[in-house]
Amino acid sequence: MKYLFEEVAYLKGLAEGMDISSESKEGKIIHKIIDVLDSFADAIVELDEEQADLTEYVESIDEDLCDIEDDIYSDSEIDEDEEGDLSFIEMECPNCKDLVEVDEELLYDDEVDIVCPNCQGIILSADDEDCMCIDCYDDIDEN
Repeated sequence: MKYLFEEVAYLKGLAEGMDISSESKEGKIIHKIIDVLDSFADAIVELDEEQADLTEYVESIDEDLCDIEDDIYSDSEIDEDEEGDLSFIEMECPNCKDLVEVDEELLYDDEVDIVCPNCQGIILSADDEDCMCIDCYDDIDEN
């Protein structure tokens, strides 16, 4: 950002060296433009410093979060052999026609709406009665 200050200083020097009077119409405009450019340079340098501080802060938060994740997940990793096989059923979204994998246990939970991750449309509503039969979904494939 140092180059911005150098460029503005060069323009100020150029205006002074050319004896551009701040009393003439053109001179007033040129001097005002240079002052505005100086203000922009100050603001950009300030924003750059704040951005650097924020970047450093976010990186430190990310490192701390990574440490916490390592502590939590290293102790409670799911081993599929020990926990049993997870089973998913592939369903077609009635809105966007995209295939979505749904945990089979959620199909039998009467309190959960199954929502498409792509279009946010409801694939299966908790309010639907007796819609868990396989005949309702001809295109269900078990993985």
